[in-house]
Amino acid sequence: MILPNGWSVEVKIPFKSLRYQAGKGKFWGVDFWRRIDRLNREIDGWMPMVRGVSELQQLGKITGLDEIKTERTLEITPSVTISENGERIADVNQPDGSRFQNRPIGTDVGVSIKYQITPNITLDAAINPDFAEVEADAPVVRANQRFPIFFPEKRTFFLEGIDIFRSRLQIVNTRNIANPDVAVKLTGKIGSNTFGILGAVDDFPISDDFPEGEKAYAGVLRLRRDIGENSSLGLFATQYHRGSDRHNSLFGFDGKFQIDSRTVFDFEAVATYSKRFFYNPDIDDSEYRGGTGVAYRARYDYTGRNRGWNLSVSGRSADYRADLGFTRRTNSHGADFGFRIQSEPKPRNTLIGIVTRSSLGIDIDESGRLQGARASSRAQFNFQKQLEIDFSGGVSRENLYEDEFGARRNANQLGEFFGEPDRATTQVFGEVGIEKNFGKLFGFEAELGFSKNAFDLDFGASERYPRVSPAALLGDERLDPGTGFLLRYELGIRIQPTDPFNVRLSYDRRRLKRDDTGLIAFDSNIFSLRSTYQFTRFVFARTRVDYETVDGSLNSQHLFGWNPSPGTAFYLGYNDNSGYRAFNEFNNQFDPGFRRYGRSFFIRMSYLFRKSF
Repeated sequence: MILPNGWSVEVKIPFKSLRYQAGKGKFWGVDFWRRIDRLNREIDGWMPMVRGVSELQQLGKITGLDEIKTERTLEITPSVTISENGERIADVNQPDGSRFQNRPIGTDVGVSIKYQITPNITLDAAINPDFAEVEADAPVVRANQRFPIFFPEKRTFFLEGIDIFRSRLQIVNTRNIANPDVAVKLTGKIGSNTFGILGAVDDFPISDDFPEGEKAYAGVLRLRRDIGENSSLGLFATQYHRGSDRHNSLFGFDGKFQIDSRTVFDFEAVATYSKRFFYNPDIDDSEYRGGTGVAYRARYDYTGRNRGWNLSVSGRSADYRADLGFTRRTNSHGADFGFRIQSEPKPRNTLIGIVTRSSLGIDIDESGRLQGARASSRAQFNFQKQLEIDFSGGVSRENLYEDEFGARRNANQLGEFFGEPDRATTQVFGEVGIEKNFGKLFGFEAELGFSKNAFDLDFGASERYPRVSPAALLGDERLDPGTGFLLRYELGIRIQPTDPFNVRLSYDRRRLKRDDTGLIAFDSNIFSLRSTYQFTRFVFARTRVDYETVDGSLNSQHLFGWNPSPGTAFYLGYNDNSGYRAFNEFNNQFDPGFRRYGRSFFIRMSYLFRKSF
């Protein structure tokens, strides 16, 4: 409502959508705030907030909610998906060695159930859930990647109550439950105790080492007890069994302690036992055995008004495995120190404020070998009219050892590396970025970065970018990592000509040229377009198109949706997996233009039945 001195908004929030404990004399912590982008992202809040103090400690209190009626609500949402798929298959009778085959129309039926046992405890279950309408992951540069890449969870069933299962060690990553036949989750809070229980039977994608018909069984237990207002102690336990030869158990503790209004100490420590195949570099083969591992992390953080610092240690042992979590690297232990200094904001000046952040870090393996050391700094300048410019740079030391990549040389075998068994480099890197918004209509961000003496790990990026090391040029199959110059730049554009219509365009390029051979190890260009049109409050259309030049993949996702209420929905979608000037594995040549490799068309319908008791 527009008023002479401003405007007001009335929002109705059903109590059945909240988790709370009813009763007389209860105080509810609450905060209302608004960020005004056109006024340099000014934040206006209901309660006065002091920077450097936990927001939870400064929430306003409301009371008088004594006569709230508590209900138990049962929600049942059956769904049906009708789909028709096609894929390219081999055909020696065709000129290019392939043809496109359409599959018969298929029907998939599922159901999800939500039972609100109390306002604070919720039971969720899903049988054969379908996530066809979930937006695809954004493409990332995969060339020259030594470690796994993390992708965030987007599926609604797993997002419900996901904060309960989160941890800095990423002990639980529900993306590892790929295609559940059945999943059950119980989450809630009783007094000072928060809990989460998750179980699933997963129809894991078939692979050469995972026979058809076998399932994966996953279970997670999470408990946390509040101590005072902002401190807690908790535990994690997970079980994962896949097939007949992969078993993983994890158990650990975590805690958070608010030492004072600006100082926090938190930690995590877990142990794992796994029965699976472990790679042994001394024989260049995998051995089936049991393995015990540990992972830990501790952090001491002081956050003041205009300055702050933190000290952290973390590590994962060689045999640590968390099959329901995300682990970037094992056999690595390190320490980091960071500090922040910023000027007092001056909202009326051209330069509103400066924020600087610096960090130092070091990593070693369990043999005491240096894996890496780094020192970096970043300065962020905030100007009027939603303009932000930042500069960053630093220096790092990186060491590679052949037994981290494969065989360790001995009397019985050659090492994984061609030449010396280890490599080392000192890297210098820098980056400049700019972000500018012109109200709701238009905005852009750009980054330009480089790294001198960056490692080419000699994996080869694709048929378009094979290995270019001296070893590869000699026909030797062993890896030959070497240094080069890495150039990176990114550009993002946001356009919103009207309230219901928005378009986002992005471009990401990374190019690595080796020093020793002068050849391009890879040149990755990723073009992305995302667009949404909100016809009405309940009807929308969404499009996403991504093109990546390393392998020539051209993927798109188009979705029309009608969602009149949570749970009740109609979706009409089309997904396309194609290539442009991509390598054709059917004739071992590059296609001259566009070629479709797979596509799917689907209609998904669901309806929510709700009953309150």
